[in-house]
This record gives sequence, structure tokens and C-alpha cells, in this order.
Amino acid sequence: MSGHRPAGDAWVYESIIRSVPGVNASRGVALAVQFVGFEAAVLLLGWYHGLVQAAIAGTVGVLVAVAGSAFMLHLSRGFRADREPRRYLDLLFGSRIELVLGLVSFNLLLVYVFVYDPQQAGPALVTSLLGERPPLAYSFVLLLIGWDVAYRIGVGWWACVTGFWRSITYRDELDSATRTRFARLDLTTIAFASLQLPIVPVLSGHPLLQVTVLGHVLAVALVSGASVALLR
Repeated sequence: MSGHRPAGDAWVYESIIRSVPGVNASRGVALAVQFVGFEAAVLLLGWYHGLVQAAIAGTVGVLVAVAGSAFMLHLSRGFRADREPRRYLDLLFGSRIELVLGLVSFNLLLVYVFVYDPQQAGPALVTSLLGERPPLAYSFVLLLIGWDVAYRIGVGWWACVTGFWRSITYRDELDSATRTRFARLDLTTIAFASLQLPIVPVLSGHPLLQVTVLGHVLAVALVSGASVALLR
């Protein structure tokens, strides 16, 4: 996390953790704070309210979010390595579109959970995890974790779309070493999206959400895979 770079050359997540005193100097500290803080809340509230399923789901969400944070930091360092092509980096980091895509993903989740799901036959996802009278604090924590995961979905989408555009636009201008570096980062983007797969078993009984997560991973794999093919 150390080093000088243009202020816009960072994910929103990086900008947030850089603003926390004592955290901005170390990726490890930032990831540890994120994991310990969220996981402690998940386990303590799960124990207090006796909600084992919610604790399991929350733990999976925390692991996915923290692993996603590690991948995001790795990707951003790789994308910034040469600070070129400048237009590509401005589009990737400066537009903040990944935040918009994350908000769209999170809002779709909210519509499913609070509007669509209660109208279907069978137990609703909220009821399955939090019971008939969901605790307010635990609901807040799980929704916050849901936002964390949704934001990382937005990052994955924006990274793969801009990567594909970069490969089409600049592949003839990049030297062999740079093409190889970007190809590896595109493959890492696929791995980053694949981190959401552990969520699928948690969504058992909700095939629409499961298909959505699987479709997201497949779409990122196809787009980033096409980018790798162009670079090679």
C-alpha cells in the first residue's frame, strides 16, 4: 500500500483503508482488521442469538470478502506497475464505475431478498438465516457483508470489461512483456470472480441466486478469457 501514485489510481476500497490511521501502511494489517472485525461480529451475534445458519453464512461471506480484498490489492498493484496505458488506468480506477456496478448488484440482492423471495413458496432466505424475527444488529452486519461481496462483484465486472477493451485497443502498442503481464492479470481476474463460488452452497433452496452467482463467474471468465486470447 505504500508508495506514490496518482490519487485516482486506486479502487474505492483502497481509498477507504488508506484513510484509516495506522492501516494504510500495510496490506496485511488492513486485511487482518477486516477479517477480525467482521468475523468477531458474526460469531458473537450468532452465539448470542443462537443462529448457527446465519453464523455459517456470515463466515463464508467474510472469507469471500477478505480473500477478494487480497485479490483486489494484488490486481491494482499489477495494473499500476507501468502506469500505462494512461487512458486505460483512468478508465479502470478513475471512473468509479465498479462502485456503481456493486450498488446495482447489492440492490438486486435486496429486491430478491425483501420483495421477490417472500412471495415464493417455501421459507424465505431471511427467515432461514435469521428466524421469524430477525435481530436488528445481526441483520445490519449480514447486509454489510452482503454489500462487501456485491462490491467485489462490481470490481470483477469492471476489471474484465476494461481489460477486454484494453486488449482490443492497445494490443498492437504493448510490448511482449507487458502483454504477458496483462494476460496474467486477466487470468487473476477470473480467479478473483471465482472466489464467489463458495457462496453458492449457502444459497441452497434459492436457485435464482445460485444461477446468478454462477452466471457472473462464467461471464467474467468468458470476457477475461477473450482478453487473454487477444493478448496472445
